[in-house]
Amino acid sequence: MAVSGLPQMKNYTSVETLEITQNLLNSPKQCPCGHGLMVLLRVPCSPLAVVAYERLAHVRARLALEEHFEIILGSPSSGVTVGKHFVKQLRMWQKIEDVEWRPQTYLELEGLPCILIFSGMDPHGESLPRSLRYCDLRLINSSCLVRTALEQELGLAAYFVSNEVPLEKGARNEALESDAEKLSSTDNEDEELGTEGSTSEKRSPMKRERSRSHDSASSSLSSKASGSALGGESSAQPTALPQGEHARSPQPRGPAEEGRAPGEKQRPRASQGPPSAISRHSPGPTPQPDCSLRTGQRSVQVSVTSSCSQLSSSSGSSSSSVAPAAGTWVLQASQCSLTKACRQPPIVFLPKLVYDMVVSTDSSGLPKAASLLPSPSVMWASSFRPLLSKTMTSTEQSLYYRQWTVPRPSHMDYGNRAEGRVDGFHPRRLLLSGPPQIGKTGAYLQFLSVLSRMLVRLTEVDVYDEEEININLREESDWHYLQLSDPWPDLELFKKLPFDYIIHDPKYEDASLICSHYQGIKSEDRGMSRKPEDLYVRRQTARMRLSKYAAYNTYHHCEQCHQYMGFHPRYQLYESTLHAFAFSYSMLGEEIQLHFIIPKSKEHHFVFSQPGGQLESMRLPLVTDKSHEYIKSPTFTPTTGRHEHGLFNLYHAMDGASHLHVLVVKEYEMAIYKKYWPNHIMLVLPSIFNSAGVGAAHFLIKELSYHNLELERNRQEELGIKPQDIWPFIVISDDSCVMWNVVDVNSAGERSREFSWSERNVSLKHIMQHIEAAPDIMHYALLGLRKWSSKTRASEVQEPFSRCHVHNFIILNVDLTQNVQYNQNRFLCDDVDFNLRVHSAGLLLCRFNRFSVMKKQIVVGGHRSFHITSKVSDNSAAVVPAQYICAPDSKHTFLAAPAQLLLEKFLQHHSHLFFPLSLKNHDHPVLSVDCYLNLGSQISVCYVSSRPHSLNISCSDLLFSGLLLYLCDSFVGASFLKKFHFLKGATLCVICQDRSSLRQTVVRLELEDEWQFRLRDEFQTANAREDRPLFFLTGRHI
Repeated sequence: MAVSGLPQMKNYTSVETLEITQNLLNSPKQCPCGHGLMVLLRVPCSPLAVVAYERLAHVRARLALEEHFEIILGSPSSGVTVGKHFVKQLRMWQKIEDVEWRPQTYLELEGLPCILIFSGMDPHGESLPRSLRYCDLRLINSSCLVRTALEQELGLAAYFVSNEVPLEKGARNEALESDAEKLSSTDNEDEELGTEGSTSEKRSPMKRERSRSHDSASSSLSSKASGSALGGESSAQPTALPQGEHARSPQPRGPAEEGRAPGEKQRPRASQGPPSAISRHSPGPTPQPDCSLRTGQRSVQVSVTSSCSQLSSSSGSSSSSVAPAAGTWVLQASQCSLTKACRQPPIVFLPKLVYDMVVSTDSSGLPKAASLLPSPSVMWASSFRPLLSKTMTSTEQSLYYRQWTVPRPSHMDYGNRAEGRVDGFHPRRLLLSGPPQIGKTGAYLQFLSVLSRMLVRLTEVDVYDEEEININLREESDWHYLQLSDPWPDLELFKKLPFDYIIHDPKYEDASLICSHYQGIKSEDRGMSRKPEDLYVRRQTARMRLSKYAAYNTYHHCEQCHQYMGFHPRYQLYESTLHAFAFSYSMLGEEIQLHFIIPKSKEHHFVFSQPGGQLESMRLPLVTDKSHEYIKSPTFTPTTGRHEHGLFNLYHAMDGASHLHVLVVKEYEMAIYKKYWPNHIMLVLPSIFNSAGVGAAHFLIKELSYHNLELERNRQEELGIKPQDIWPFIVISDDSCVMWNVVDVNSAGERSREFSWSERNVSLKHIMQHIEAAPDIMHYALLGLRKWSSKTRASEVQEPFSRCHVHNFIILNVDLTQNVQYNQNRFLCDDVDFNLRVHSAGLLLCRFNRFSVMKKQIVVGGHRSFHITSKVSDNSAAVVPAQYICAPDSKHTFLAAPAQLLLEKFLQHHSHLFFPLSLKNHDHPVLSVDCYLNLGSQISVCYVSSRPHSLNISCSDLLFSGLLLYLCDSFVGASFLKKFHFLKGATLCVICQDRSSLRQTVVRLELEDEWQFRLRDEFQTANAREDRPLFFLTGRHI
């Protein structure tokens, strides 16, 4: 009101408030573009801020000043609301053509004459425009300040000043100045807490008139200082005063002083009492000794309201000089408000207590603010603590606060003290430190963005997403499992289901089709054959977010599974023992000696002759055990080349349930796996299997498990437990199984074919305990799950159980399969071969169609760890599958690869050379006796077993285009082969370990009666003699 023409109102306001108001109204008039300045009123209490906003808006409306300046009520949690008139001005100044544009941040209010009433208890590092001229912080709570709050409040008035644009001399001290009366005036005594407009102290009319006679944009006098407010290093300047030192109040000036030119360099000044200002490179108590020198200058002027008496200056203080009013007016009129703002830091009004806290120092030279708590959510751990040092870096200060503060109940780390840790804070808490307005918030948000992407990527995996193959070739049977709501298969119904010989797992898309009966298969029913190099690249994947029940690799770290991984104070890292375990096996002709690496924390799963003595057996539960606290079946995971990427952390997958997990590793990889998985039990294969495939691992897992079952039966029989009551199942899982799912089916009726279904993620514990609780589970030899795919059809989950091949994650009954073995020589398709052997033995295979397993794509290790190269070191040419075999005694380049791998790879890609009549001739498959070998997708095979009482398909009406005899044993006789019929010109391939065995097999099976052989039809794998090549002989049916 006083500025608008009611001079009598000056008696009801302070000089500082009058100065702010005059500059706010006059600044747009001094700029051709209408730019003005911003006034910040910091009102932490939100209701009080609303009252101030309403009263200011009411007075502005009464004085018809709505279009002169804007009043904005802002808080960290609300947006920016600006009137249409001022939005139009901002759009014009910023050359924005979008008519819908509205300012979203305070920085976009650059040049707008306005009063910003900023509420909220914490400013949260808000950035304000350069047009900010006055920052009134007199209402901040100075009675319970902490370092964080003080830095945030003072940081409102700080901004970045480039070193490339030095401040002008006049502007560095103060471009807008007033007379001595204004400088020595102050608000009322009770305005230390920011009470504006009190009339307890009256100014004389003469002083008011003098104040009005000069330009009202002048400010409180400022003293200059540089350096860190928390005792960083001071950077001396010609105009700087020592930190905490106050200048004398101005004396009456002589004519010489009054006539000083406005551009002349001026000394810093201070008024009576604390309306003094302080300018710093690094305002506020942020300890950054070097940052301000590197990043540029930071300036802020601090004016303090108080009624204390005149302070005497030290001998180093200089007297003040004031430019005449006319000179000041010329300076102001010649410059735009924005131009002056870039050269002048804002003026800050502080309570006396806060001002003293910032500028006063203790005995060590640090400001008193250094003794403040860093945050309101912590408290000092002890009153007997060392002081902060002036030389401390930000990192050292962070460590200081971690050591000497403890969390309050409101802190996120309260009650989160980890075992074995001294301090009470999480070790991965981050502290972002820097001067005000340096860009901490932007850096923090950018860091969060990068961290979020990293964490999201860590919580996402690429899983195989391929629909089942050969669906159109599935047998149509008269028998279906119609009990759609059965949680477990009914044994009598399940036995009536026919076995589905067809392979449906998409990873075997290029595998030979297995014929179960005479069926017409068109060549287009099989997909196009893929190139060898595309077998991996072209497999389809989908990116999935890991659930809380996922299996993890070694990169996963969380508080819950630290003990599971072995990082626990109770156990020393790598504290484990090596135990030998031997058993004899007649097929190998020698005793098998395995080694177990057993951590101390897992010894309770085993039986020893005495503590720390000879390993006797691995404990097995009882069939009758019904506890839900553990998984009964031991889990074995064969792995190679995946010590970092294998998914061996099953803690979350098992939902914290107790379980026995054994990694099966090769001897040469034992050390690296032990390093990455110190708390896992490891079964180390004998050194003779270092170059073997997955078939050897499966073979030894099964034979060891059966031998252990016998040992446990004998041990527990002495305790009065029947042998048949010992749990006979084990789990053999791939090292890439990442998540498990269950299908929920809503059927209209018990036998209704109309139903809806949905799929959800569940824990492996849920699936295992459900399967282990099956009433007739002891009658099943092999159980498995469906492989997950987003393309799963309703028909695939409609029937809850299937009698078919199982892969990837199997539950094996080692008791029922005692006489069925894995082929220890196999590298590829060993699971298909084993499935066929189990079925032909008359045993039941069951797949739970409503359980599925997700397989993660892992690009290292596994079967890709086998590289076929030449044994000649200087031969760098690529080796193609056609070179995997050669004629015996030839000068062919030998390869550094196992003979079995060369054989399987060659047959996969070039079996048509041995079976030319079989190519795309699915009506006449190749007869394969006692084994399944992949002959490529263009050739079909028919599997038969030579074992007595085996289940084989009827072959009486089949004409075969070829015969494959692979390492056949004594069960294969001449009379057995005479049961089958072959096309004229059909081909035979006999494979044996050596050339003498090859000839003996031909004679024993009387093959020369029906097959014609030539000397040139004998081949071997491209191995040197010491590598024991495989030999095979081909012939033609006559």
